[in-house]
Amino acid sequence: MRVRTKLSVNLNKVATLRNTRSVSIPSLAHCARLCLDAGAHGITIHPRPDGRHIRPDDVAVLAALLREYPQAELNIEGNPFEGLLDHVEKHRPTQCTLVPDTATQATSDHGWDLMTDAQRLRPIVTHLRALGCRTSLFMDADPGSMAAARDLGADRVELYTEPYAAGFAAGHAEDVLIRFREAVAAARAAGLGVNAGHDLNRANLGPLLASAGSIDEVSIGHALIADALELGLPRAVTEYLALVALASHGPEVDFGANTGRSVS
Repeated sequence: MRVRTKLSVNLNKVATLRNTRSVSIPSLAHCARLCLDAGAHGITIHPRPDGRHIRPDDVAVLAALLREYPQAELNIEGNPFEGLLDHVEKHRPTQCTLVPDTATQATSDHGWDLMTDAQRLRPIVTHLRALGCRTSLFMDADPGSMAAARDLGADRVELYTEPYAAGFAAGHAEDVLIRFREAVAAARAAGLGVNAGHDLNRANLGPLLASAGSIDEVSIGHALIADALELGLPRAVTEYLALVALASHGPEVDFGANTGRSVS
């Protein structure tokens, strides 16, 4: 049986635009409110140490705003070894997503290697759960790593979907989707929830959700904010919500079918 997939809107790119001037436009709080009023299930932010987009005061403002929307979730993501825990301890988000990016990376581009990283992650996951935060590990779609993520005490994994997005854009999503379906099944068998994110858009989101199995949450920022330039932010959110709702209630797609089709 499918779960109801939720949409968390990543506001990093709104902050990137805001940071190019000193006039506080666009307002992250206003944009977050527009998303939530349009039905988004949550807000995602990634406060990097260099402040290239989300800044510490943004975290405080958005955490306060989310308290006005008790049905919605705040997801704070980032590298737990580069200042992330300070934000989590102060603001107690619903979910904390641990991401193995470095300060010099333009964006996240791989998941954790638990053969290498498990021991240093274990006390952090334990601490986050003691704070009451649902903990998610950013992971490649490797079925063999899902049980190890659960062994660490993680509640969920967020599958890194750029390889799927690239395969979809090149017209050969099917082979990549098989790997994602196996990873979702392995995560569920291990007792983990499953999130997904990176380079998801209006064309490739529907096929992923229809084909990969039950996904609890998708986090989408870059494409959704780009779509908002054309559609407006509330309508962009509603269009993504429509895709999520369709996949959540529809049948799973057989891999003999054309899962590389465009959905709009």
